[in-house]
Amino acid sequence: MNNFYSVIIGRELLNGRRRDLHFDFVNHELLKRGWEQKASFVINDNPKFIEDVLNLIKTDKDSVLFCFGGIGATPDDYTRAVAAKVFTNGEMELHPKGLEILYEKFTKDIDKRRLQLVNFPKNSSLLTNIINQVPGFYLENRFFFMPGFPQMSHPMVIEALEKFYPQNIKKHRKSIVIKTSEGSFLELMEEIPKDIDFSSLPCIDNESKEVEISFASTDEKIVLFWIKKFEDESLKRGFEYKII
Repeated sequence: MNNFYSVIIGRELLNGRRRDLHFDFVNHELLKRGWEQKASFVINDNPKFIEDVLNLIKTDKDSVLFCFGGIGATPDDYTRAVAAKVFTNGEMELHPKGLEILYEKFTKDIDKRRLQLVNFPKNSSLLTNIINQVPGFYLENRFFFMPGFPQMSHPMVIEALEKFYPQNIKKHRKSIVIKTSEGSFLELMEEIPKDIDFSSLPCIDNESKEVEISFASTDEKIVLFWIKKFEDESLKRGFEYKII
């Protein structure tokens, strides 16, 4: 079991100067492979807060993290150092392959500021940057750190997923839309086992009451069983319904 998280760092997203493009992208790529996010965080460039969020994710033994932003070379780029504090007891190192990439890109024009671009938590591996070659990095094959620029980071997400999380076991999903209020089926909903992916979504944008009840499982028979239960109950009570 893998629990996927995204952390999107940038005050400019919270104050409205830029629009987030990462959440929808990560969601789309995960769903395409049969995965889904457990949580997503949009946070500002505060080192202590970044540390708290990363520590929260670290406590989940099944966590997989995609972290965007804060790995540049300006004073407000804290992510590398915070990641080291959380995952490698603060130990950092100039990545040998990263140094090769820098020297190939900038030849002799390498200063202390640019060296910081490949100063990563110890034992990091690299993610390919197809735009300017300056890499992202990852730890333990599950904590992935990328630039905030979508053109750079989104190919890195795909690289990580294709390499380590290409496809989950397929989930079967079916829904039934019933012309009644959500409360009509509370007792039956309470019978649904906790290990089934279940949701109940009332529709409130029209005059008639309507609720969409959805089931998903790797076992198609379980999904069909519960759809049939709600279908039979709808027929018994005279509610109109459709299965989608």
